[in-house]
Amino acid sequence: MVVAIIPARGGSKRIPRKNIKAFCAKPMIAYSIEAALKSKLFDRVIVSTDDEEIAKIATQYGAEVPFMRPAELSDDHTATIPVIAHAIEELQKEETIDIACCIYATAPFIEVTYLKEAYQSLVNKQSDYAFSATSFAFPIQRAIKLNADQSVEMFNPEHFNTRSQDLEEAYHDAGQFYFGTVQAWLEARPIFSKASSAVILPRHKVQDIDTMEDFHRAELMYKAMSSD
Repeated sequence: MVVAIIPARGGSKRIPRKNIKAFCAKPMIAYSIEAALKSKLFDRVIVSTDDEEIAKIATQYGAEVPFMRPAELSDDHTATIPVIAHAIEELQKEETIDIACCIYATAPFIEVTYLKEAYQSLVNKQSDYAFSATSFAFPIQRAIKLNADQSVEMFNPEHFNTRSQDLEEAYHDAGQFYFGTVQAWLEARPIFSKASSAVILPRHKVQDIDTMEDFHRAELMYKAMSSD
């Protein structure tokens, strides 16, 4: 059985109620639920939450909330893997799960095409995980930092004179979804390893949403793409 698990706790601090905040006229979580259902990849689409309002909205958009997440897995310091492992363990009390896909509740740019690509990559390559990633817009080898006195320093000063086209391209997690085998989730294997594969998304379809500035930028991006 293949399941989608959408973690959505109620205690977001930087953007209060972020998981169900209205984003272009719909609760943020609705985009993740709808993409999961539309993909037809999943036997069940589950939302893992500690919050009754989130649970209600999730079910309104077609997801299941068969259990409530315990408080010890709902604080600011809980990582993703233990939450997904808990959900798998709850579901496996009744049925066998083979593959679980964690889909973040704050991923309005998620697309069915990339979900399908990641699923095929996981199965065909027999990876532990397959997840969304995108390229950095600027060579990370030429990144700078600010010291306590506001002076500037390069992380890799040896590359000051290196041409951008001669530097290796770098990628980062796109923060949308993570397919994984049940064994990988339950054994807490690292997602970023040689046992994982990445599906590369265009940069204009990726936006981390952690602050209100991020939120407003994401809405502008979404409206621009929707008007094409």
